[in-house]
Amino acid sequence: MYTFVLIHGSWHDGSAWGEVIKHLESKGHKAFSPTIAGHGKGVDKDVNHAMCSQSIADYIVNEDLTDIILLGHSFGGTIISKVAEAIPDRIRRLIFLGGFVLNDGDSVLDNVPPQRREVLRKMNATSEDNTTMLPFNVWREQFVNDADLKLAKSAYEHLSPEPFKPIVEKLDLKKFYSLD
Repeated sequence: MYTFVLIHGSWHDGSAWGEVIKHLESKGHKAFSPTIAGHGKGVDKDVNHAMCSQSIADYIVNEDLTDIILLGHSFGGTIISKVAEAIPDRIRRLIFLGGFVLNDGDSVLDNVPPQRREVLRKMNATSEDNTTMLPFNVWREQFVNDADLKLAKSAYEHLSPEPFKPIVEKLDLKKFYSLD
């Protein structure tokens, strides 16, 4: 059996993986879904990308997890790249599930379509705490347009403002691209 560590994407927290964890554990696997620093409701959103990725590396080390399959969804792809740099000896495999795989020196914002980039910048400009939060109609149309309305609303209730700093930071990924 395998040990999975599932990393959520933007606007989410670790609870987003609840049903997936139940399924994996029903098959005999171990599964964990930590929340990235600065994510979730009622937490300090003043984080940078290094703090986000370090929070996951620390979780893995503190839980003494080894030989893990580390999965990153969306923004979580950038997190697992940096975690792999920090603790490569604990990771069996990386999975990018719709995850950002950035080029060295790129940011997440560099890799979204220009029109979405401008929407995010405008949302951030009106924020009091350097975050972005999607209005429901944007969430519905651009992220869960294949879900029924009830599911889209239910998922939206779990979202919280996304720290903007980690999205605009250019990441040094030279070490990641040198890993075997």
